[in-house]
Amino acid sequence: MNIPADLLKEAVQISEASSQTMAVVMGLQELIKKKRLEKLASLGKSGLIQISSKQLKKMRSR
Repeated sequence: MNIPADLLKEAVQISEASSQTMAVVMGLQELIKKKRLEKLASLGKSGLIQISSKQLKKMRSR
């Protein structure tokens, strides 16, 4: 992987990760979580599932 050094350094600082690897893992986990929630929200808007905004907000805070 080619990750810009300044981006990686900032990710480690902001995340308070114990290592560069952990910062990357944490970032990937957050990205996956965000995308899953976005997909779930779009399903809710489509009427395919019933989920309240309160329930969605609770899921986002996890």
